[in-house]
Amino acid sequence: MKRFVISLLVLVCLIVVSAANEQGASPYVSASIEAFKKDAKVFADHAEQLKIAVAALKPKDKAGRQQAIARLRACRLSYKRIEAFMEYFFEYPVNLYNRAPVYELEEPYMEYQSPVGLQYIEGLLLDTEPFQNKEELRAQCEVVAATAKDIPGILYGLKVDDAALLEANRLELIRISTLSITGYDAPLLKSALEESATALGAMKDNLEPLLIKYSGAYADAIRRHLGAAIALLEQPHQHFDRFDRLAFFTHAMLPLQEQLSAFISAQQLDVNTHPALNHNADHLFSPDAINPSSFPGIQEAAKQQNLVHLGKRLFSEQALSGNNSRSCASCHRPDKAFTDGLIKSRSLDGKSFVMRNTPSLYYAVYQHAQFYDGRVTSLEAQIKVVLQSPLEMNISLDTAVYRLNQIPHYKQAFKELWPSSTTIQLDQIAAALVAYEQTLAPFRSRFDRYIAGDKTAMNPAQKRGFNLFMGKASCGSCHFAPLFNGLLPPYYDRSELEVIGVPQQDAKGRRRVDTDSGRFHFFPISFNNGAFKTTSVRNAAATAPYMHNGVFRNLNEVLDFYNRGGGRGMGLKVPGQTLSEKPLGLTKAEMNDIIAFLQALDDDAPRKKR
Repeated sequence: MKRFVISLLVLVCLIVVSAANEQGASPYVSASIEAFKKDAKVFADHAEQLKIAVAALKPKDKAGRQQAIARLRACRLSYKRIEAFMEYFFEYPVNLYNRAPVYELEEPYMEYQSPVGLQYIEGLLLDTEPFQNKEELRAQCEVVAATAKDIPGILYGLKVDDAALLEANRLELIRISTLSITGYDAPLLKSALEESATALGAMKDNLEPLLIKYSGAYADAIRRHLGAAIALLEQPHQHFDRFDRLAFFTHAMLPLQEQLSAFISAQQLDVNTHPALNHNADHLFSPDAINPSSFPGIQEAAKQQNLVHLGKRLFSEQALSGNNSRSCASCHRPDKAFTDGLIKSRSLDGKSFVMRNTPSLYYAVYQHAQFYDGRVTSLEAQIKVVLQSPLEMNISLDTAVYRLNQIPHYKQAFKELWPSSTTIQLDQIAAALVAYEQTLAPFRSRFDRYIAGDKTAMNPAQKRGFNLFMGKASCGSCHFAPLFNGLLPPYYDRSELEVIGVPQQDAKGRRRVDTDSGRFHFFPISFNNGAFKTTSVRNAAATAPYMHNGVFRNLNEVLDFYNRGGGRGMGLKVPGQTLSEKPLGLTKAEMNDIIAFLQALDDDAPRKKR
C-alpha cells in the first residue's frame, strides 16, 4: 500500500507541467477552478480527520467507531462537491477516491488492482468487527488523505473549457440518477439522498456563472428543476428506503436533463467524449439515450430494412444447423420473449442438454460482453460461436455459407444488399442476423410509456416496485438504468459481471454451490470464479426459469434469493461473492411490488401463454 501511495505521488508530480489552464480561460472556467480548489481543500481536510479517527479506533469502542463513521460520512459528502470535476477530468489511479470496492481486472492480461478508496473503507469500517480491519483501514485512509492533499497539483497543465465543464455536469446528472440515488457507492451508510443533494448543490453553484451569462428561459428552467430536485432530496424525515425516486425522476431530474441539454445546444457548447451516450436524446430514459452503434460489431446498416428482413428470415432458417432441424428461433422463440421456457435447451441431437439456460435476446445489442460468461464482445462473434457449437447448431462456418449459396432466394437477397459480392459471405450472414437482433429493443413497456408522460400506464404497486428496485432492494445498483442490465453508467462503456452465488439443485431438491465456474473458465483468475454477466430485467417477467442454470422457477424464488443475501446469505460457501450477503429485509408485500414493476418492464408484444 505504501508503494502504491509513492507511485501515485510520483504520477501526480509528472502531471505537473505548467499553469497554462489559468491563462486565457473564460470567466466560467476560472470561477469553476477556484471553486474546485476550495472544495478540494475541504475534502483533503476531511480525509485527514478520517485518518485520525481511524487511527484512534480501539476494541469495543462504540463511541470511537461512531466518530470514525461520522468522519467517513463527512469525507464522502465533501467528495461529492468535487465529484463531477474529478470523475470527468481525472481517471484512475489519479482519481481513486470513489472506486467500487472490488478487484479491477485487466483482461486478457490477468492483471488486477486491489480495492481502494472510500467505498472500500465503508465496508471495512461498518463490518461487524471493524477493529480487526484496523491496519487495512489505516492504510486505506493514508492513501486517501495523502493523495487528497495533492489534488491542486494535478490541475497544472489541464486544459479546461466551457464545453468540457458542461459535459462534466451533464454526466454527473446521469451518475446521480443511476448510481448515487440507488446507494451504489454508499450501500451501508445509506447516505445516498444527502450525497445526491450535495452533488446537485455543487452543480447549482458551478452552473450559476454560465446561467447568468446566458440568461433566458433555459437558464431559468435549469435553476427551477435543480431547486426542485434538491428540495425533494432534503424533505424533512426523508429516508433512503422510502424515498419516491419515481417522482424525483419525473418531476425534477429528467426535466433537468432535458433543459440542460437544450441550454448546451443553444449555446453551441456540445461535446461528447463518450460515444455510447446520445446527448441529443431528451433524457436518460429516452429510447435513443444509448447509442447502439457504439457497441462492438453494430453498424448503422441495421437501419436498412432489407437487411433487417433478411436477418429475420435467417433467424428462422434451419439450414444453418448441422442436421437441418434447428434455427435460432428454435431456442429464442419470439412468442416467449426470445427464450424457450426451459431450464436448459435440448442439444441438437436430443441426447443431452446445452450448458446453460437460454437468455432472452431483447436488448442484447446493449452489451459489451455476450454469453453469460462474457466470453466474446460482439453479437457477430456470438453468432459464429453458436453455429459451431456441437450442442447448439453443430455446423461448420464453411458449410453454413455453402448451404445458403445453394438457395436461390438467399443468393438474390444478398446480391441486392452486396452488389459487388459474387457469393454469400460469412460476415454478411452475421451482419444480417445482428441487424435483426438490433431491432429487439422496442422500449415500449408500461414503464417506458409512464416515463414518456402517460401517467395511467403504471399502477400503484408498479410505482412502489420501481422505488424499491432503485432503493431498498438494491436491484438498481447492479441492473443499471435505463437498460436495467450490467451496462455501467455514466459512460456505459463496459458490461459488469457479478458473483452472486446462484445455487444448483440436486436430485433431491437440495440447494448447493453451483459447479459452473462462469467467466473463470475463459479467464482463470480467482475473482472470476462464479462470475456471470448481469442481464437485463426488461421482459424478465416473461422469461422464466431464471439465472444461468435455470434454477429458479419464478420471480418469487429470485426475489427470495436476493432477499436472503445471495448464495452466502443462504449459507453456501461463495468466497468471491460480490453481492452483499446482508439480508435486504424485504417484506412479502414489497417483493410482490418489485415483481409488479418487473411486469411493467414487459414490452407489450403479443405472446402465447407460457
